[in-house]
This record gives sequence, C-alpha cells and structure tokens, in this order.
Amino acid sequence: MKRMLIPILVFMIITSSVFATGEMEAASDEVVLERVAFTCQDLQNPFFKLMGEAVTKAAHDIGGPDVKVMVESADNDLNKQFQQIDDFISAGVQIIVLNAADSEGIAPAVRRAKEAGIVVIASDVTAAGGTDATMTSNNFDAGYIVAEYIAEELNGKGNVVALIGDPVSASLDRKNGFDACMKEYPGIKVLSDTQNGKGRRELSMNLMTDLLTAFPKIDAVWCVNDPTALGAELAIKQAKRDDEMFVVGVDGSPDAALSMKQPGSIFAASAAQDPYYMAYHAVEVGWDVMNGKMPENPIELIPVKLITQKEVKEGYAGWAIPE
Repeated sequence: MKRMLIPILVFMIITSSVFATGEMEAASDEVVLERVAFTCQDLQNPFFKLMGEAVTKAAHDIGGPDVKVMVESADNDLNKQFQQIDDFISAGVQIIVLNAADSEGIAPAVRRAKEAGIVVIASDVTAAGGTDATMTSNNFDAGYIVAEYIAEELNGKGNVVALIGDPVSASLDRKNGFDACMKEYPGIKVLSDTQNGKGRRELSMNLMTDLLTAFPKIDAVWCVNDPTALGAELAIKQAKRDDEMFVVGVDGSPDAALSMKQPGSIFAASAAQDPYYMAYHAVEVGWDVMNGKMPENPIELIPVKLITQKEVKEGYAGWAIPE
C-alpha cells in the first residue's frame, strides 16, 4: 500500500509545482505602469505647464500614486530635448509624452526611444521618427479662424503683421491657416510675417516694438499663441498706439481671457485649445499601446473654438480642468 502512495504523492507535488509556475508566469505577464515622462518646448508657458500637470494626473490615475513622472522643459532647445529623451531611456520610462521642440529634428531621439521599447505619444505638435500616436489641435483651423476674425473686423482692408513661432507643426499649421485666409482678402496687406517670438511674451514684446517703429500704419496683429499676443499687446500700449490696432492669438488661455476682460482691451480674440485633454489622453493612449491596443486613428485632431471678448463677458475664463 505504501509503495502505491509514493508515486501518487510525487505526481501531486510535480503537478502542483507546474500549476504554481504557470501562475507566476501569468502574473509576470501583467503590465504595470511605473514610469512616465513628459518633455515640452517651454514650461514657462502656462499651456505646457498645464500639460505637465495633466500627464502627472493621468499617470497616477492609471497606475496609482507610486508611478514616477518626469516633467522636463526643453526651453525651445532641440539639443536639450535630445538629452532629456536619452535620460528618459536610461531611467527606464515606459511612456514618453513628447511636445517636440522641432517636429522634424526630433526624429533621431524618437527612434532611439522606440528602439528601447518605449511608447512615444506626440502631443500638441507632431514628431517625426515613428511615434505611436499624435494628439494635437486642429492648428490650421486655429490660425485660420483668428485671421478670418481680423479680416471681418477690418472689412477686408488694412495692414496686418504676423508674429510666428518655431518650426513645429502647430506653429507651421497655424501660419498656413493665416496664409490661406489672407489669400481670400486681397485688400489686406501683410507687412511682416517672418518675426519669430518663439511663443514667449518678452521676446514678442521686443519684436513688436521694432515692428511699430518700422510701420507707422498697422491695423491688426496676428500672433501664433497667446503669450506672443500678450507681449505684442504690451508693446503697443507702451508705444501708446493701442487706439490704432488690435491683436489676436491662439490658446484661449486664462491670461488671454483676463486681458480681454479689461476695459479698453485690444486683445480681441483667440482660438481656444484644450491642453489638459490633449496631454491626459496622450497618457491614456500610451497605456493602451502598452497593453497591445493600437489607436484606430493614430492622429487625433482636436477641434478649436473662436473666443472673443463677447465669450469672455459671458463667462469664458480659460481652459477647463476636470475635477
């Protein structure tokens, strides 16, 4: 009887060991979110600061409070962004939400990240090199609708200057929208459209000061984003020419809304974006990709909306942040 029990016991031990090993392998196959990174053009810009906050919130909502989130500013320096991505690779991040300082120039860094097995989601601007998906506003429409606002306010006649941005898809697409609109209004003369304020208030103020000196008659100023428009507005006020012209921007930021709210404001309109959704959803899509679920549409164009002083008076105060 004892001889019969021994083989049975051995079989039971082996069987239980096999099942236990299978359970361990199944557990090891479970995807766990541990490290997420975000690099952007310039954290001095409230737009990108909010994106960083959204990336952090999404990572913690998905993976819990222990997920490590790295948020970095490239300060509009492509080489600096290269180094940040190399640091992310060394740190073993699983998802990079990338707001490229140069949409084409960033390609080698994206390829290095992909070769390291990292999911890369472009957010706000496109990025060459093989990203897994892109979340961006419809920037052509953004540039177009504020240009159209200018044209309609000027009744199709007047002098306009444009302050542009760095060579990233968002800035380039907005400028394309501006150009397309201006072609429809031959009575409007574009005096200057090559000055790059790099999306920054102080630099844009200095550039606008130079343009005011160069051109004695300006009716409107088209700006690539709201910080640019705020800088231009300040230069115009300092030159005491705020009774001659108005400015428009892109972002729909709280600062723009606050400026529009002031009595006698010359900040007339902005194309509102949704930076929080753009960055939060980028992490969600990255998590899906990590789990083998590729997006049906790798490029998601997020609609924009024209905001004028009328909408601000009716209660618009800037970007909506979900609770």
